[in-house]
Amino acid sequence: MVTEGHATVFLPPSVFYNPVQEFNRDLTIAVITEHVREFSCSEKPELLRKRGGDKVSESNLDSVDEPVSNLCSKDGAENKAKVTDGNNGIRILEGLAASGLRSVRFALEVPLVHEVVANDFDKTAVEYIRRNAAHNNVEHLITASCSDAAMLMYTSRRRSDCFDVVDLDPYGSPASFLDSAVQCVSDGGLLCVTCTDMAVLCGNAAETCRAKYGAVSLRVPYCHEMALRIILQSIAGHAARYQRFIEPLLSISADFYIRVFVRIRTGQSQVKELATKLANVYHCRSCGAFSLQPLMIKNRNLFMVGSGPPVGQICDHCGGRHAFCGPIWAAAIHDVDFVRRVRKSVLNDDSLFPNTRQRINGILTVVSEELEDQPLYYVGDALCSILHCTSPGFIPLRYTCCLVINPS
Repeated sequence: MVTEGHATVFLPPSVFYNPVQEFNRDLTIAVITEHVREFSCSEKPELLRKRGGDKVSESNLDSVDEPVSNLCSKDGAENKAKVTDGNNGIRILEGLAASGLRSVRFALEVPLVHEVVANDFDKTAVEYIRRNAAHNNVEHLITASCSDAAMLMYTSRRRSDCFDVVDLDPYGSPASFLDSAVQCVSDGGLLCVTCTDMAVLCGNAAETCRAKYGAVSLRVPYCHEMALRIILQSIAGHAARYQRFIEPLLSISADFYIRVFVRIRTGQSQVKELATKLANVYHCRSCGAFSLQPLMIKNRNLFMVGSGPPVGQICDHCGGRHAFCGPIWAAAIHDVDFVRRVRKSVLNDDSLFPNTRQRINGILTVVSEELEDQPLYYVGDALCSILHCTSPGFIPLRYTCCLVINPS
């Protein structure tokens, strides 16, 4: 038996509980909670009509306007009372649920939950999901499903069957689930994806990365950010086939995996702009200098093919040869305002996520301070090694960078 957050669950014999992933689950709950607050406020009339028909009662609207912090007690009772009668809550899908720990925590800790579909292909795991839901008194909110995750999402593409949040945390690559996932998320809904095949995404198997994600990876100092940008362009590519586009809310690399949270929306004009947000990368193998070549450029309402290459046959700095990789997502990988609101909500509750609260605060602080319009980065130690000079201290380096960015 394992206790995490407000949930206590039994583990199937075939399931390994990884305590390192508690950070992943806690961060997911924090992000979904903030998404629910925004989603319920900005799109509540459509949400309620979808759940309960054309008639929207004033009481339902009032319940959605209430602050998120007041919507969920520790046992989840207040949260459940608000969504049981009017069906005015959100639907969450955990495509690969295993023991159902994450789904139970969603039901207990995320506000305004109407239904959590916990799916797994293993019949034993599904039985444990039902058992864990009953043990935590959320069996009326959790629907256990024994099905292929991709097929379940394909059959949920109709507007009335779509999910407001889809969480994919596979063992390895999520590539086989992305096409169905982008179709079963409601307009404005949230898609959460974990990738643990870091060797593929970080350049150890570039040919496999091209086959799975449609981009060539490269083993470089900034490979972890490139991994994030590769998965984002892959999700965006799948979504564009169905006239949908993505809005990245938060993208992180932690421990042995990467985790991205993107909002899925529908819009033909925004889909056309996808190519302007993608770029190929030229990386010098000798000195580490890199240049980005956008696939397309938008000039007013006209789209033009990007000109290039931006580099010569040899590097202008050292005369070395260039490696070519991509395409990658070259636009912003975070919504800084959203990230700051998530961080603020976590810090406002001292009892929230006691084991990972400090780490969440640190990660979100770093994310909120990143430059939005500067894809990829240089590593100071590596540059000093190439230049054969002493590496400066962190504080003088940070001060110099601040002066360069903001001279005033």
